[in-house]
Amino acid sequence: MNILMLTPYLPYPLLSGGQIRTYNLLKQLADKHNVTLFALIKDEAEEQYIPELEKFCTKVRVFRRSKQPFTLRNIFKTAFSSYPFLVMRNYVSEVTQAIRDEMEKNTFDLLHAETFYMMPHLPKTKTPTILVEQTIEYLGYESYAKQASAFLRPLLNIDIAKIKRWEKYYWRQADQLIVMSDRDKEFIVQTTELEKEIAVVANGVDSDWFDEIPKKAHKKPTVLFVGTFKWLPNREAVRFLVHHIWPKILEALPEAELHIVGNAPTKEIESFAEQYKNVFVKGRVEDIRDAFAVSDILVAPVFSGKGTRYKVLEAMASGTPLVATPTAVEGLELTPEKHVLLGSNADELAEQAVRLLRSKSLQENLSKFGKHYVKEHFDWRTISAQLDILYRRIGAHNEKN
Repeated sequence: MNILMLTPYLPYPLLSGGQIRTYNLLKQLADKHNVTLFALIKDEAEEQYIPELEKFCTKVRVFRRSKQPFTLRNIFKTAFSSYPFLVMRNYVSEVTQAIRDEMEKNTFDLLHAETFYMMPHLPKTKTPTILVEQTIEYLGYESYAKQASAFLRPLLNIDIAKIKRWEKYYWRQADQLIVMSDRDKEFIVQTTELEKEIAVVANGVDSDWFDEIPKKAHKKPTVLFVGTFKWLPNREAVRFLVHHIWPKILEALPEAELHIVGNAPTKEIESFAEQYKNVFVKGRVEDIRDAFAVSDILVAPVFSGKGTRYKVLEAMASGTPLVATPTAVEGLELTPEKHVLLGSNADELAEQAVRLLRSKSLQENLSKFGKHYVKEHFDWRTISAQLDILYRRIGAHNEKN
């Protein structure tokens, strides 16, 4: 099938959950479909990665958007638009005409848009459209607004209302809406009057790739936090971990270390290494497997946002035992005490982390069952097969019409 895919990022290098997802799906589906990829980039330097994607795509085209989101132009355009800031900062007018030109030259069976805020680029067409929502955007911004200053909150609420309106609008407009988990699906069904069937195609991991690097011996109990820090829930989570959980762990295990790993740490996050004992902010690492290899446990104190957490799947695939909030593992159907240790507040999470760090047998059990569970349910081969079925069903329906 011929597919035109539109993404708000170049799916390589693998620095964010969205990039990891799109890259692996392109890789798995390359021998089944012809994909033309249109992607937004922030910098010309990103063009060096196009050849990596051309291994799996028939064609790759990139379009420049503003490098910094909060430009005067973006703010001004948002103020006079019905669209929210999230749409305006990711909108590149030339993309729509480029799609029209491409569709005139080639016949596409379907259009695939990653995230609702790429949908405004699509021209009017009878070609079926798939919209993939990696998270429910307005929920994340609502969480952020609650913590904002009294001065900013009214402005943020106006923009959030726009996000909510347009996100739900494009859910209705798409021929097929895809979400990351059954929980996301249930939430949309319960909060909207959407009548069409919503499909679930979860995120995944390359289990074989993680198996290539085994655990390495290290002397000190080591706690790991992983997450791209451009994503608000990750910033909230690491802040909560350092301020509220880590001192309790350190009190019980004074030699323990906390490694904070992820792309684009803020200055606040970088300062944690100076403020707290045995905290190491490593930022972006070349190979995430190296971070997991020297860690005893991963702690994921996530309290907001939707979607599947890569940090959780990657930890399990690497054999790293997991301590998490219920929100962090929402939709994964993990069994407490078998796949994960759960805690709902700082005291519970710290207690579970200390318990796990002190018990090698518990670490080994969680590691064994976690690896097996991920390989069986969340390997990219399984996930891509689900998307392939949807592609063929929607494409076949298009041919009949």
